[in-house]
Amino acid sequence: MDFINELILKELKKDSRISISELGRRVHLSAPAVRERVKQLEEQEVIKRYTLDINQKALGFPIEAIIEATIKNNRYADFKDYIKAYTNMDFCYRISGEACFLLKAHFQSFSDVEQFIDELQPYAHTKTNFIFSDICDDIY
Repeated sequence: MDFINELILKELKKDSRISISELGRRVHLSAPAVRERVKQLEEQEVIKRYTLDINQKALGFPIEAIIEATIKNNRYADFKDYIKAYTNMDFCYRISGEACFLLKAHFQSFSDVEQFIDELQPYAHTKTNFIFSDICDDIY
């Protein structure tokens, strides 16, 4: 990974829809050179995919929560099936430590959070933390 590739990744992280010609201007390379570097980064799976950052609050989901889940009675498969069916989940990671999973979800109301936690109870003990703000949001 050289300095130019790092610059390319930084610019793509800010805006993955940037044109190749604009990306080239920003990293001081020709468009064909940048296109080739991006292609190589994709082939090496450094760039796995291009994503969309959705403003969940604008969609009516103003409450964000980070939830730790510790599985009960070896119900890993049931827990995974339930989580995969849940549509307002940002991520669900299997982790080490006291909890088994760490997930981030969006909700319309606190009663929706309560209902979600209640529905998880057959599968896992939970610990919920609410997100007030993202201090890194302005970095990119």
